[in-house]
Amino acid sequence: MIRIQNIYYMLSYAFQVLNEQGYKQVATEEFDNVAELCAAILIKGLSLQIKRGLGKEYVVQSEPLSSLRGKIDISASVKQQSMLKKQLVCHYDEFSVNSYLNRIIRTTMDVLVRSEISKERKKQLRKLLIYFSEVEPLSRERINWKLQFNKNNQTYQMLISICYLILKGLLQTTSDGSTKLMDFLDEQRMCRLYEKFILEYYKKEHPEVRASASQIQWNTDDGYREMLPVMQSDIMLKQRDRTLVIDAKYYAHTTQKQYDVNTLHSGNMYQIFTYVKNLDTERTGNVSGMLLYAKTDEVVLPNNEYKMGGNAISVKTLDLNCDFSEIRKQLDDIVHSCFEQNNRNLREV
Repeated sequence: MIRIQNIYYMLSYAFQVLNEQGYKQVATEEFDNVAELCAAILIKGLSLQIKRGLGKEYVVQSEPLSSLRGKIDISASVKQQSMLKKQLVCHYDEFSVNSYLNRIIRTTMDVLVRSEISKERKKQLRKLLIYFSEVEPLSRERINWKLQFNKNNQTYQMLISICYLILKGLLQTTSDGSTKLMDFLDEQRMCRLYEKFILEYYKKEHPEVRASASQIQWNTDDGYREMLPVMQSDIMLKQRDRTLVIDAKYYAHTTQKQYDVNTLHSGNMYQIFTYVKNLDTERTGNVSGMLLYAKTDEVVLPNNEYKMGGNAISVKTLDLNCDFSEIRKQLDDIVHSCFEQNNRNLREV
């Protein structure tokens, strides 16, 4: 399990905008479930965005007009018999609030006001919906989430991410075909948040190490890598000559069971082993790997360290169901234990 408040802290690292002054009140609130938390963040974010002004973009409009505008569609004019009214169907661009990003937000708000969140939050959402009166909702099953953000719409990035969590991670279809909001994000969405949180935490809190989500090259003998799959790390920490590759895993079960014996997930071990061995091209042993699982309520939990061909590979759990200061300590200890020798050498210099 994970405390609701800790999900907020994780989101605040994943999306730095949540650390701004306007969101301070959200950080102090108590929430019964994730749906309430996401609704509160969305309400606060939309309130701030409305003060800045809703984003606009050019949207193609098509309608019969008496005064010509844009491109004339003769075929549509004939089909609609608009010429009988001395009109022609025209296609033209209009600078409108009915943008795709606003339509995603409108769709999410419509879902939330019909969900089982508090009456007060529904009231706040309905007030905000007035500003979206000219925005058309989308079919949530057909939303294209492959979006690009730039300097003109970057304030929308966190809002759309919260919409994504609500529509993709919290909605569940019931047996009668209706939908309801779940208390917790589904495993897939939590996994992505978990990875991003750890990466952004190290970027912000440990500038002495270089944190990135880097790709790893295959260490082939002749340099030929045609058709080899991309190796994408979740978190890579580097300081001087030492590297730690962390593969963050958010699973319902941290181990697999075979013949009543708990073992580590084989695919995960193969993966981290491959990452480490392909990174340590000089075979110095200065590259380490770690599988970092979110801690579960299971009786048997991994806490292992192995030496494999000169490289250290460990399997640990991160307890998210505790005060955030404890989460911080756990993450800090990982850096200190891995790079302790480097830091000792720096102090001696």
